[in-house]
Amino acid sequence: MSDLIFLDSAGSSIPPAPVVDEVIGHLKRETEIGGYRAAAERRDDLEAGYSVLADLFGCRPTEVAFTDSATRSWLAAFDAVPLEAGDRILVTEVEYGGNAIPVLRRAAETGAVVEVIPSDIRGQVDLDALNLDNRVKLISLVHVPTNGGLVNPVNDVTAAAREVGALVLLDACQSTGQLDLRGLDYDMLACTGRKWLRGPRGTGALVVRDEVRERLHPRLVDLHSGVWTGLNEYRLRDDARVFELWECNVADRLGMIAAARYALDRGLDVIEAEVADRAKRLREGLASIPGITVRDLGERQSGIVTFTSRDVPAMELKDRLWDLEVAVTVSQSGSTLIDMTRRGLDEVVRASPHYFVTPEEIDQALERVSRSVR
Repeated sequence: MSDLIFLDSAGSSIPPAPVVDEVIGHLKRETEIGGYRAAAERRDDLEAGYSVLADLFGCRPTEVAFTDSATRSWLAAFDAVPLEAGDRILVTEVEYGGNAIPVLRRAAETGAVVEVIPSDIRGQVDLDALNLDNRVKLISLVHVPTNGGLVNPVNDVTAAAREVGALVLLDACQSTGQLDLRGLDYDMLACTGRKWLRGPRGTGALVVRDEVRERLHPRLVDLHSGVWTGLNEYRLRDDARVFELWECNVADRLGMIAAARYALDRGLDVIEAEVADRAKRLREGLASIPGITVRDLGERQSGIVTFTSRDVPAMELKDRLWDLEVAVTVSQSGSTLIDMTRRGLDEVVRASPHYFVTPEEIDQALERVSRSVR
């Protein structure tokens, strides 16, 4: 589908040529000399990847760990936070289902309490309703939700958390690669490579600030995370790589590093401005189509644009658009149950144009949406 208008970077974006070349090239090299030797040839490049991601996030290389997904990153950080009976875990109304399930399970195991921070009238986290005290051990903060356009105010939440010693775990799976994250304050950040960063599937990263690492207790460790120093003794690493495991897909990791370099070379500020421009054009155009309701919230909005049709169910509309060579997806209530239930929504169509989508393609997509709902 060479004429496809791709509006699904919030799902799994289209990797640029340097990323594809890196992954395929390394896999081919593995067929020639084997995986161990191929990895050894790229040892310096793999090591340099920590500095590349540090540039992407505005952190130190010692604070970066590579993983195989945003889920793995988030779980590794969350499971490392000590919890006891009576401790409070705060989540936002736009919490992901993939985070909510482990939060609820661990709360049941430890006796911790899960509480939802209300949203304000614009849909983002209500800073006046944080209600923090020293029993709050963790705030799980979604930066950009999967089912709408809002961007949550990270630094304000973290500033409040600092006053009571609570940790902030930032889910940046939908903001890494479309927003410049270098000025954000948080304790831990989880992201994926496959979405806006345009990396391979099966890649992710975790940022753990040096200042909080000693407060954490990683649960999954192996001979990469630490050293076996005696028959009954071991020593764990003293950097974020303590959250990594020995086995990894080297080709995909090299691809993620290439994707991060590609984004940095283009300019994170340039990407953010271009994505915002495409999303604004799409959002405003959808609002002008009879029978279409834009469902985005937030004072500041991201590149995710969600909408519903009065006459066509979301899944059917997605399929109609695919037949017209427009790629969108559907976000269902189970992904963000609290927010979707509060707003009385079962599903929304989700469009997420990246910078490589031209303004002309946005206009063509709008025309095809209009055709699809007549």
